[in-house]
Amino acid sequence: MEMPTLVYDGDCAFCTRCAEFIARRIPTDARVVPWQFADLDRLGLTEAECEEAVQWVGLDGSRAAGPDAVAALLISSSGVGWRLAGVGLRLAPVRALAWPVYRWVARNRHRLPGGTAACALPREARERPHG
Repeated sequence: MEMPTLVYDGDCAFCTRCAEFIARRIPTDARVVPWQFADLDRLGLTEAECEEAVQWVGLDGSRAAGPDAVAALLISSSGVGWRLAGVGLRLAPVRALAWPVYRWVARNRHRLPGGTAACALPREARERPHG
């Protein structure tokens, strides 16, 4: 793999806005791509995984999902503040809170700023356990 990759839901306006924020504000060599346009087989990901949570695939093939993927992206940044935020997100107490917050955002992303009806997860995905 030529660069680390963060894969998000390109059908979701809220997720796309977050990806645009990353591109504008977070200095990283990571590729940020909608799963609908990613080579999931090459990345070792499935559509189901990508529909459930944002995904990270590192240069070494390591993988992370949800807030763990966000932490990996932040740690890949050349900005010291962003790297520190990523390390902080990996701390056990923060991580324990990050997953419930991530799940809440995923369930409600169509209601958040920039979200649209297309952002709503199918009922089965909202009820499926994550993590």
